[in-house]
Amino acid sequence: MVSVISSVTGVDTVDDAEAFASIEALADKLQHDAFRSWKPSGDLPPAAPLAMPEQRFDRCDARAAVVGPSGMTLRRAALVGGAGALGLLAASVLMQSLARDGFEVRDVVLLALFLPLFAWLAFSCLSALAGFVSLVMGRREDLAAAAPGRLPLGATAVLVPIYNEEVGAIFARLRAMSRSIASAGGAGLFDIFILSDSRQENHAAEHAAYLTLREANSVPIYYRRRPMNHARKPGNIADWVRRFGGAYDYMLVLDADSLMSGEAMIRLAATLDRNPQVGLIQTTPAVLGAASPFARWQQFASRFYGPVASAGLIWWSGAEATFWGHNAILRVRAFAESCGLPKLTGPEPFGGHIMSHDMVEAALLRRRGWATHMMALDHGSYEEFPPTVVDHAIRDRRWCQGNLQHLRLLGSAGFHWVGRMHLLMGASAYLTSPLWLLLMAAALAERLHGGLAQLTAPPAWLLGLTAALLFGGKALPLAAAALDRGRRRDFGGWRGIAASMAVDLPLSVLMAPMMMMNQVIAIIDILRGRPSGWPPQRRTSDGIAFVDAVSHYRAHLGLGAVLALIGLVDAAAACWLAPVSVGLIGAPILASATADNRLGDRLARLGVFRTPETPPAGAGQPIRAPRPDPRRPAARGGQPASVTSSWHSSLE
Repeated sequence: MVSVISSVTGVDTVDDAEAFASIEALADKLQHDAFRSWKPSGDLPPAAPLAMPEQRFDRCDARAAVVGPSGMTLRRAALVGGAGALGLLAASVLMQSLARDGFEVRDVVLLALFLPLFAWLAFSCLSALAGFVSLVMGRREDLAAAAPGRLPLGATAVLVPIYNEEVGAIFARLRAMSRSIASAGGAGLFDIFILSDSRQENHAAEHAAYLTLREANSVPIYYRRRPMNHARKPGNIADWVRRFGGAYDYMLVLDADSLMSGEAMIRLAATLDRNPQVGLIQTTPAVLGAASPFARWQQFASRFYGPVASAGLIWWSGAEATFWGHNAILRVRAFAESCGLPKLTGPEPFGGHIMSHDMVEAALLRRRGWATHMMALDHGSYEEFPPTVVDHAIRDRRWCQGNLQHLRLLGSAGFHWVGRMHLLMGASAYLTSPLWLLLMAAALAERLHGGLAQLTAPPAWLLGLTAALLFGGKALPLAAAALDRGRRRDFGGWRGIAASMAVDLPLSVLMAPMMMMNQVIAIIDILRGRPSGWPPQRRTSDGIAFVDAVSHYRAHLGLGAVLALIGLVDAAAACWLAPVSVGLIGAPILASATADNRLGDRLARLGVFRTPETPPAGAGQPIRAPRPDPRRPAARGGQPASVTSSWHSSLE
């Protein structure tokens, strides 16, 4: 924890870090002084307009070739061909067994569901395998990255779109980042823009915090609030480009929960200097600041399993990498000429403004001749994660709607085939959930007709292959840790890794049916024509009451009960239905338990889900919020200050 605070803020000791004022105290002060200190105007630099025309998906007037890394065709052919071959191999074994009693329509349905799901599983594992080999051989990406410490030539705007966020937390991160930029030597090269889409009632507190931050800051900081949240985040970014984009070479786009070090920002901008054909560099942010067991679990997964998966994605993406919408740097003029998003025809949820804009913008940049790359930074790029599975489902529902919109754009003129694959993969991340549910239903139907009872046992090699594909994404990072003593030490040594994985593996099995059902319900809602909207995201939580969890997961409980009853009357089916039924019936318990910050603290003290940003128990006193004032109501978070909240240097 302290090491990350030091790397981002320049503070070197626990005593210095503990001297920081808490976010809760800052937010309280800002709310108290908001209406006294708020004054409009004087918050923006001179206008520097830049045209950003709307693009068309039915035609592409200007195309240019992109010179990508060598050997990329062979890499992609090996990956896609290997996944397809493994899928066909497994499907052929299943088909031979099904054909023993005659091949019927239900058998065709079963195979049609099984083949793409197995191939998708194989693709994910083979990609991770490529990432593992890439890491072991010391090759991370095919982009000519600038040397650390090299200052960029171009001017960069750091864009931070916000929408009804907790004022203290967001401005604490801004303060930490501005200090880090200055300490890294980038004070004259970076400007920060706070692009607010918040409601009127939030404006005064935001503006008061902005004025306080601006007074004692060496990096220029500007604040702009739009009175209407038109086109949501992409509309917010486009408004900035059209008003101020002409004054900047690059724009570094963050989310409200993003945090980047000044060293990382400088290196990204200098890398764009060095690669004039590149229009986008997407980093792979690590999860940080987790308190609840659910968020700590995801933080561990992102830090332990993530590097192997990211290296695999970089290995085959090349100059056609995707965009995740934050913690990325873009060439402003390339973005302006390529990425003006039109409004899709028809009503929401499939029409209207494009919600998952990022992948579409990457495809649009690529079709105009700009390379898009992904870059794995060892440190310096972070984001937070929803504190509970319920909050994750709310965010996931919005992403589901946006990614399903991409199905309309697969045939867009001029898109590179890898860009289309990224769009399809984004939609498939949600479509696989109903496919798994349908596959389970088809298998049950086959058994009711006696088909599965007639199946011969699959060959041992196929069972082994299936197990390898299922658990390869976890086994390969474990192998990477075995080859890297420093990496093992970061996660608490073999004892810490074993403790974390002992919780991670059963939790993954139990959580998977709940996540599947959440996505199935989201897709049903979308098909019913119910748009998700864009509700403010909750960043902290004081837990979920069990009664509330039961209310959230009624559908899960119903399906789980049905599967459990089937298992009671069919012993053979019970073996493969049990993990699903137990996960669904236990959904309220899992949701409530994994939202309990006290349990998260206990896991941390035991060394479970330790990451490089979390010190082991006893290694140093964790930074905590001050004792609450009895005259104040308790903060909604009700938890110790996280790493992110500890990055607040006094703004008073």
